[in-house]
Amino acid sequence: MNKKLLTIMLVIIVSITLIGVTALVVVTKFLGNEDKHKEPSIQEVVEASVDIPEITTNLSSGNIVRISFKIETDSKKAKEELTQRVFQVQDIIISELANMEPAQLDGTDNMNKFKKTIVNKTNNLMQEGKVNKVYTTSYILQ
Repeated sequence: MNKKLLTIMLVIIVSITLIGVTALVVVTKFLGNEDKHKEPSIQEVVEASVDIPEITTNLSSGNIVRISFKIETDSKKAKEELTQRVFQVQDIIISELANMEPAQLDGTDNMNKFKKTIVNKTNNLMQEGKVNKVYTTSYILQ
């Protein structure tokens, strides 16, 4: 009778332990990700952003475009690296613009495609961190 009672108590303790561990994992998994999905504050965005000075260049059609950007990175280290790579980013932008027609910069969708291209090509250069977003700070097409 003692063996049977001991076995039942052991099964109950193991069951309670497993339920507790499962609950802990679930709570950690679902509630612990709030910080990861939280949008950064404007101060954090500004601290991790780099200004790309105004660029004036020709499009493939002969039109002239003046454009400048602010590029948001994911960390201060990435910002420091991007600050040193500004000339490479300018080269990417000028090279992309040289192959574009004015219609390819017209409208929100086209501008977003262009900015996505800048993000992808700049991220290919980056070794410390990555570029999160590109903001257009000025844009004139003539």
